Amino acid sequence: MPYAFAPAFSRGLGVPLAAMTLLIALNQATSLLGPLSGPLGDRWGYRTMMLGGLGLLSTGMFVVGVLPVYTAAVVAVTLAGVAKILFDPAIQAYAGACVPYQKRGLAIGLIETAWAGSTLLGIPLAGILIERAGWQSPFVALGILALISGGLIAWLVPSTPRRCQDGRWWATYPHAWRSLRQRPATWALLGFTLLTCAANDCIFVVYASWLETGFGLTVVALGGATVVIGLAELVAEGLVAAASDRIGLSRAAIVGTTLAVVSYAILPFASTTLPLALSGLFLIFLCFEFSVVSAMSVFTEVMPSARGTMMSLNLSAAGAGRTLGALLGGLVWPMGGLWASSISAAAICAIALGCLAWGLQRWHASKRA
Repeated sequence: MPYAFAPAFSRGLGVPLAAMTLLIALNQATSLLGPLSGPLGDRWGYRTMMLGGLGLLSTGMFVVGVLPVYTAAVVAVTLAGVAKILFDPAIQAYAGACVPYQKRGLAIGLIETAWAGSTLLGIPLAGILIERAGWQSPFVALGILALISGGLIAWLVPSTPRRCQDGRWWATYPHAWRSLRQRPATWALLGFTLLTCAANDCIFVVYASWLETGFGLTVVALGGATVVIGLAELVAEGLVAAASDRIGLSRAAIVGTTLAVVSYAILPFASTTLPLALSGLFLIFLCFEFSVVSAMSVFTEVMPSARGTMMSLNLSAAGAGRTLGALLGGLVWPMGGLWASSISAAAICAIALGCLAWGLQRWHASKRA
């Protein structure tokens, strides 16, 4: 939401637009806290972490909904970021614990489909609320929705058994570290997430400049182009839910990443017309999202005794990759335009493919052993 309505929020808070970008960066930086939350989910239960995340989200939204000051916005985006760190790995790990592996792609695909759908529906609805009820109204609405969601989870979602461990809660972290050290494939798979997200953001941060300079698109038209990306993600997640279990989750992740490498490499050839350019962007985000969500489904089974730890580390790796990709994209674009950005993204994604293939091979080998 802050990406789309940063000007409205900056006016409402009485701060320059640069202050809003700092808030966005702060929100993204909270993803680095993932290694701290994941082991606690494994110990205390995934439903507990989901409820905690929704509680923090609701609190943060109500704070800025009631107090229209910049400090309240800082608190809100921080709590929202921490809430995501608690909620996302927990719901993914919960699916891993409760859904058979043969249907894991369906479960994770539906969860991620809901995520993409919430963006396509939520952003326009937030815009309507801002226009009719003021810039604070979406925060109040999200706070109420978070409370309702927490009530539904408490009512409908059974709790998973808590893991019994000796010692205090902080002893969970050495145990999680030992689990990671015993599985070298895990580091390669996390490297895949970091690199593939870096490759995608290398294009994501410059696509608006490309469309604006290459085709003269206005701000409104660029908003329409963003819908193309949202639709690509929605279609990809639907494909994961419908097809990945049938073709095999590991194979689906490999195929999706291979197609992503190709889509990055051929993007400059699609810059002759606007329909081709939008089709190229659609293909890139379709392949990227299909590969990442398929891989995510596999990752829920890589460390069955510490699923929360694995999925929180995966979320942190994705956040770090996006940060690196954004920095790289900003450096490469002035040097060589779309060609340099596309070649860089394809090369990084090819390395990610190697990490994924090696990690999956080691993981399958350890399972057979």
